[in-house]
Amino acid sequence: MIFEKSSTRTRVSFDVAMRQMGGSAVILDTHTSQLGRGETIADTSRVLSRMVDAIMLRANSHKSLLEMAKWASVPVINGLTDRSHPCQIMADLQTLEESGLALKGARIAWVGDGNNVLNSFIDAASAFEYSLIAACPNGFKPDAKTVENARTKGARIEITDDANIAALSADCVVTDTWVSMGDENVSQRMQAFAPYQVNEELMAKANARAIFLHCLPAHRGDEVTNAVMDGANSLVFAEAENRIHAQKAILRWCLEK
Repeated sequence: MIFEKSSTRTRVSFDVAMRQMGGSAVILDTHTSQLGRGETIADTSRVLSRMVDAIMLRANSHKSLLEMAKWASVPVINGLTDRSHPCQIMADLQTLEESGLALKGARIAWVGDGNNVLNSFIDAASAFEYSLIAACPNGFKPDAKTVENARTKGARIEITDDANIAALSADCVVTDTWVSMGDENVSQRMQAFAPYQVNEELMAKANARAIFLHCLPAHRGDEVTNAVMDGANSLVFAEAENRIHAQKAILRWCLEK
């Protein structure tokens, strides 16, 4: 496992998943590997492919992931990039299904930053047949090509700048931190996202049993209030636990191909 970014849930869930499945994990970062001293991703990928059965990369840039996959002869797993976070979405969708929500036809509302997690929710929409409406401030919309590609596959994707419209009659409301690792202009972002806090008033516009999800870490009092985070409809900690089970499924699929 290679970490260019800090991690709690991704690191622990993959490590625990490997141990519970009878394997082991080697953890590297840019401070404890030659990547931090200029060794290329291509060379690193070719070397590791001769030593391990799979590579998980949590990268600053999606280009780094593609470069790793290009040169690897073993499966490469996307542990997060600036473009997407598919491992998180697998855990999120598992959590929704376990709650009893039928994904087909469900209405999922995203409120906040049009970031990598939202991109992955958009990517998955056509396969799982849910509709997704995302409320993001101007300047922070999701990747336009990602939205267009999903729509060509039949996904029902709506983009708005009004959180109230997104939350209306939603079966699930999802948010994420307003300031991700590496983001700049923090004060500008905080000002832009202030109307997008998920609070009890916003959740009241969703269905009465609407589920709240957050991939964590959460900044309580910013993107979400304590009342919502700790409320009866919040499944954020089950969502976090499901990272282990989702990673097991990913690893098994990769290693048994």
